[in-house]
Amino acid sequence: MAVTPPSARTAQSHEHGPTPSEPLPSAQPPIVPEPLRIGPPSTSAGGVPAVLSSMKHAWEEMGVARGTQTLLRVNQPHGFDCPGCAWPDPAHRSAFEFCENGAKAVAEEATTARVTPEFFQQWSLVDLAAQTDHWLGKQGRLTHPMVLREGATHYAPLSWDEAFALIASELHALGSPDEACFYTSGRTSNEAAFLYQLFVRRFGTNNLPDCSNMCHESSGTALNETVGIGKGTVTLEDFEKARVIVVIGQNPGTNHPRMLTALEAAKRQGCRILSINPLPEAGLQRFKHPQTVRGVLGSGTALADLFLQVRINGDVALLQGLGKALLEREAKQPGSVLARDFVEGQTLGFEAYAAHLAGVSWDDVVEQSGIPREQIETAAGWLAETDQVIWCWAMGLTQHRNAVGNIQEIVNLALLRGSIGKPGAGLCPVRGHSNVQGDRTMGIWEKPPPAFLDALEREFGFTPPRHHGHDVVGAIQAMHAGEVKVFFALGGNFLSATPDTELTAEALRRTRLTVHVSTKLNRAHLVTGRRALILPCLGRTEKDSQAGGAQFVTVENSMGVVHASRGTLPPASEHLLSEPTLVARLARAVLGPSDALPWEALVEDYDRVRDLIARTIPGFTDFNRRVRERGGFALPNGPREGRFTTRDGKGHFTVHEMPRLALEPGQLLMMTIRTHDQYNTTVYGLHDRYRGIHDGRRVVLLNAEDMKELGVKAGQEVDLTSHFEGQRRVARKFVVVAYDIPRRCAATYFPEANVLVPLGSVAEKSRTPTSKSVVISLAPSVELPALASGA
Repeated sequence: MAVTPPSARTAQSHEHGPTPSEPLPSAQPPIVPEPLRIGPPSTSAGGVPAVLSSMKHAWEEMGVARGTQTLLRVNQPHGFDCPGCAWPDPAHRSAFEFCENGAKAVAEEATTARVTPEFFQQWSLVDLAAQTDHWLGKQGRLTHPMVLREGATHYAPLSWDEAFALIASELHALGSPDEACFYTSGRTSNEAAFLYQLFVRRFGTNNLPDCSNMCHESSGTALNETVGIGKGTVTLEDFEKARVIVVIGQNPGTNHPRMLTALEAAKRQGCRILSINPLPEAGLQRFKHPQTVRGVLGSGTALADLFLQVRINGDVALLQGLGKALLEREAKQPGSVLARDFVEGQTLGFEAYAAHLAGVSWDDVVEQSGIPREQIETAAGWLAETDQVIWCWAMGLTQHRNAVGNIQEIVNLALLRGSIGKPGAGLCPVRGHSNVQGDRTMGIWEKPPPAFLDALEREFGFTPPRHHGHDVVGAIQAMHAGEVKVFFALGGNFLSATPDTELTAEALRRTRLTVHVSTKLNRAHLVTGRRALILPCLGRTEKDSQAGGAQFVTVENSMGVVHASRGTLPPASEHLLSEPTLVARLARAVLGPSDALPWEALVEDYDRVRDLIARTIPGFTDFNRRVRERGGFALPNGPREGRFTTRDGKGHFTVHEMPRLALEPGQLLMMTIRTHDQYNTTVYGLHDRYRGIHDGRRVVLLNAEDMKELGVKAGQEVDLTSHFEGQRRVARKFVVVAYDIPRRCAATYFPEANVLVPLGSVAEKSRTPTSKSVVISLAPSVELPALASGA
């Protein structure tokens, strides 16, 4: 991955402002010739290829001995929580509690490569922006705090005290605390997140956008309204007891590979698995468990018993078809399907739901879902036979305009069958980042509930702001309008993760200061405000030593279990701060010596932070003792325990109009997806092994019949144009790949295609960007100097 910096740029150029001809750093990955190779998609996940890929990444980044020893500490009781997904750990863990993508995530963080001040002296922002995201990530761990001074072309080192003083001066210069936004990614620990939101609210704002706004915000909104908690209602043990598991809008083989182990165990207990997705996913076809003889030498386990290849955003139609089929069965044989005692005693709204489905036509269900009625009836028959049904979903459902409706239709089916609050049944939104759920529990939310603010006021003796702050979309809009002047990010790659890439870049450039707390270099560091800071922090894999001795942090997994994480590796640099320490020092610099909270003492021993959490947040009583127990502890969950925690104590059926896909001739509905060689915006490599796409990322997956109709061929370069409310956004030079995808649908990788996602197109109620519902057209590529985007 070594690339020589352009010789025309000198080491001292960071001392000078850009010349009039100096271009702005690109907000998008560069278009480079890609030797794209297309092979047949895989029909199985795991097995020997997964083992070899895991070891290859670990050994290349960390060395053989260090890499092997580090992987043996992942998700272990006295090790560290995987910095990848939030799938829970089993009660009885093996020595190998990591998956292929987890191994890649650990290898990326624990790499021995380093990005030093000398690196930044050699590379200007423009030169760095000309490199791919893959190249940026492969340069290694950040080692020193760095500053980009106004007008400079290069980052330069500065001390931590200077960095905090710079942030404090900019925040103090604001006309209102609401002129600053404080973003959070899902890898932040509970302790850091709690201190962060406490500092931000003591500063005076609720501008706390976070990555939930872009992924499972729709799940939280939908579930809070209908069952009373914005989290899943199942445990890992429920998978062992389920008779039907529905996996909808989710690709566990790539995004949550350890989930395949739970699905395999369920299948061997006689459970049926129903897969619903626009793309066939290898992990749901067959799983070769890499820790079993059958998985390594044999054919593995066939998982999905039925695959319903729904059209993109045809989920409401399909789910209403399932409900309609169930109610028609109930009408023919009263008492055979409807969980009548449960529905009458514990829910509201069933009559309106049933009346609505009676008026839904089967023709509309089939047309809008793309699924034949016979297949829907088959799936409904499975649901009618048992109430031990688990519904699992991810961003395939949450990133549409009707995303909240998608999830509430699942809730309707679960309520109809009484499949909540009993063993082997319930709702399972599968979170994508390691502590994104814990961040919300700790108060990272732009719309904090009054009870949470009341608890802060009682415990800490100040008046928290009560007005709602900016979510991610609101933060971008406010920066673009000049209303937010300071942007601070605790983790993440905000620029690349968000929609409407060029507009987001314009928004960031209009701020006075951008600050990123990071472990690795990413594109968000290159598109900045007038001044910028990069603040390097400890990773999840590293030892955290404070004045009180060795520390550990805690995280919350997808199923509401809180447990400890202890890093084991020496820090990548002596100049790194832990996230809790960084937040505490920032708070002292900004709030001043008169602030009564003992910030410095709190981070000498993280038990002190956990004591504050225990006194403030329900469910964390006796936090320090309970989290030291093997496996941690589960937070209270009313619906899982058989009681709905809505205001009226009832589960709520809801009614939703079926979305109508109305495309003009030549238009397609596009969704953005991840490759098997990436996690969120981190690109580990250039191979989407399960889909048979190698050595390239700028691809668009199309149905072969659509290709004929549109007059394009496999391997042809096309420009993609998105259409929204009269606006057009263009992404150049995507290679056409024929793929098994429903008619009038398309799929592209993100972040490359995020430029096509309109900022103003968001889900109703949750305001999640609609990255899975982008109307596009395509045309043969034209030669232009760069990617373009805009209204």
